[in-house]
Amino acid sequence: MGPKSERVYSTICEWIAAGKYPPGSKIPSERTLAQDLEIGRTQLRQVLAKLVSEGVIEVHDRSSYRVPNHTVSVQAPTDLEPWQIHGERTLYDNRWVKLELVDVEPPGVERFEHHVVRLQHVAIAAVIDDQDRVLMLWRYRFVPKSFGWELPGGIVDAGESPSATALREVEEETGWRPDALEHVVTYQPMVGMVDSPHEIFVGNGATLVGEPTDLEEAGHVAWVPLADIPELMARGELMGSGTLVALLHVLASRTAKKTSKGAA
Repeated sequence: MGPKSERVYSTICEWIAAGKYPPGSKIPSERTLAQDLEIGRTQLRQVLAKLVSEGVIEVHDRSSYRVPNHTVSVQAPTDLEPWQIHGERTLYDNRWVKLELVDVEPPGVERFEHHVVRLQHVAIAAVIDDQDRVLMLWRYRFVPKSFGWELPGGIVDAGESPSATALREVEEETGWRPDALEHVVTYQPMVGMVDSPHEIFVGNGATLVGEPTDLEEAGHVAWVPLADIPELMARGELMGSGTLVALLHVLASRTAKKTSKGAA
């Protein structure tokens, strides 16, 4: 796609991610989109076709498009009580890590103090190219004392959005600038004791703009075939929960799309 098509693609993705068009809602007609986004109908249809192929939108009644409304069958229990928090005290605190003792009371259990580690807010990105390869870094991590493959990512700076962090970190660590990124999930890597929100983004396409500028974080940059991911996982060469969560999401999404197309 050209620059205008990429702009329109990113705009529609941002609308959906921001909730302007929630799940199940209809997006504007092709005529309205073409006028509002200042793009020709032929180019617009190419963008819409790409969004349909990626599962971002669905086609209804020929030229009508909707945001998918994914529903689940399981229902969350409503008769459970949350833990009561009576207070907390800090044992250690600096810009990287904070250790606290939290006075908690689970339902039906005596109060006790629970250790809680608070870390930074993190954003991680999986960027896929048109050859079904993912942009990764081969790095050495001194804590586990081993090399492994990781996705680019880093700490969300004060006043910065997670999406901006993901875009910035990919470029700083790899030299590639993503065409666009979509938020897919927020999770906690060790929810029982550690507070560190991880934001996962996925995007398609990137442009090489230079060499990595974050020399401390940069490693060997490579486009790794998605077909290699299961074996790399089995060999223990994928490091970090963010890398695993993002890549498992990518693989699961592709499997779901193939299954859906096969059923159709």
